[in-house]
Amino acid sequence: MTWKVIKTEKEHRQAIKRAMEIFHAQPGSPEDDELGLLLVLIKDYEDRTIKMPQIDILEVIKEKMQERGLRNKDMEEVIGSKGHVSSILSGRRELTLKMAQRLRDFFNLPSELFLRT
Repeated sequence: MTWKVIKTEKEHRQAIKRAMEIFHAQPGSPEDDELGLLLVLIKDYEDRTIKMPQIDILEVIKEKMQERGLRNKDMEEVIGSKGHVSSILSGRRELTLKMAQRLRDFFNLPSELFLRT
């Protein structure tokens, strides 16, 4: 089959099915080249059609605090003063880069969570 830009869900399913069939193709073989092309086409289609939900970093931080049994007072070492912690967690104040780095390290979170707008 000659592959082209995927425009429909049916074409998407066909491309995924074919990619699974040739997934273990020998490097450098025609099937390997086809697989590479299919993966690019599949990703392009999914990037255009599947919208990932926006993640609220404050909700993630609050969830992580709850998992660890932490209170606002426990976050003063990471975020700053009692007032800063309260302002950040209530959304009245924006996270600074330094706070984001500390929170990322403290909770072992991916940096990408802090980059979303």
